[in-house]
Amino acid sequence: MDSTTILVLLFIGALAGAVSALLGIGGGLVVVPLLVMLLNYTQKSAQGTSLAMMLPPIGIMAVLNYYKSGNVNLAHALILSIGFVVASYFASLFAVKLDDAYLKKIFALFLILYAIKLWWGK
Repeated sequence: MDSTTILVLLFIGALAGAVSALLGIGGGLVVVPLLVMLLNYTQKSAQGTSLAMMLPPIGIMAVLNYYKSGNVNLAHALILSIGFVVASYFASLFAVKLDDAYLKKIFALFLILYAIKLWWGK
């Protein structure tokens, strides 16, 4: 791996961490499109790499700060994580079988719908 790739990966990781902590979004919303655009990853490779990045303690420092300020519901987070683990396992079995172009369209549609909700929602 060359130094340019390392620097781009560090930039993507730092940007994802900052945006995730600032907005409370998953890092994949930042990491996946940037890996595809900047490092020519396939959609599947970008998604898999993004998920692998999140295996270590996800945003532990950000969670700690939100917890200290009274903005974390631990009981709800635990229940959410159970659903997340089960659903992500089965969804990943499905995703790796999809055509890459179709998977990109699903990802893009999700981002567009979410952006519309944020823009015009309450």
